[in-house]
Amino acid sequence: MTTKEIRLHYKPRDVFRPFHARTQRWACMVVHRRGGKTVAAINDLIRAAVTCKSPMPLFGYVAPFRSQAKKVAWEYLKSYAKAIIKPGGINEAELEVRLINGAKIALFGADNADAMRGLGMDGIVLDEYGDYKPSVWGSVIRPLLSDKQGWALFIGTPKGKNQFWDIFQTARLDPAEWYCLSLPASKSGILPSSELNAVRMQITEDQYMQEYEVSIEADILGAYYGKEMRIAADEKRIGMVPYDPALKTYTAWDLGYRDDTAIWWYQTVRGEIHVIDYHAVSGASIAEISKTVLDKPYHYAKHFLPHDAKAKTL
Repeated sequence: MTTKEIRLHYKPRDVFRPFHARTQRWACMVVHRRGGKTVAAINDLIRAAVTCKSPMPLFGYVAPFRSQAKKVAWEYLKSYAKAIIKPGGINEAELEVRLINGAKIALFGADNADAMRGLGMDGIVLDEYGDYKPSVWGSVIRPLLSDKQGWALFIGTPKGKNQFWDIFQTARLDPAEWYCLSLPASKSGILPSSELNAVRMQITEDQYMQEYEVSIEADILGAYYGKEMRIAADEKRIGMVPYDPALKTYTAWDLGYRDDTAIWWYQTVRGEIHVIDYHAVSGASIAEISKTVLDKPYHYAKHFLPHDAKAKTL
């Protein structure tokens, strides 16, 4: 029996070597723009697919839109896997490649997630996961991994506290089950400092912090208090505070129907405001919202409502 060594033309950046060496089933990478996360993810898929021992191996890459998956990842996939693609194994119409061991890697769009229903996946990459409909993971993608106990990788750049932020928090707090990487441009060494300085001069501070420093607190463009929240986080002024049943509790409201009604619960402790609870809901009635407030175990002092609370309905 003879063997043939095939070398793929991919040299991982040092910052991604621990990612490729991970042992956890789940992974989340929050990486700055032009950091190479998609290239790393595609090559991780290729290696996993060509070494997979399960019958009829199937791996997937998902972008928010199928057209986006084609533009971002299709050429990378064909180029890096070229040496191990089966003759005639490129299907341009279906955005699929079949490797010499029979494994298939396919590209999908989260905008038509139903196209993945019924498939059994050995591994999947979810790129720019924050732009997906939140229901896609639970109703479509997670069930695809069950019968093969497949793995999933979530990658992207922050866009506020959406479902990608939720996944990152889960990954950060559970290192036994999750590989987690947060890679700002100031620490990666991938982009030269001259380029970062030039970018910083040409876009807003919030844009820079979000796109290049992967700051969740920078939030989306135009968000209120994004800068202030980032400074508070950097100065470690955000943390856990306990509820003190000996003190009165206050609420502050913002009313909405199509958008959220938001309620904050807080106590004043030695001159500090301690925020202890939060609730937001859209489409609920005043009676339903009031019940939520009154069912809490807090001893209320006063409820602060905005001027539009004079209206009789939402």
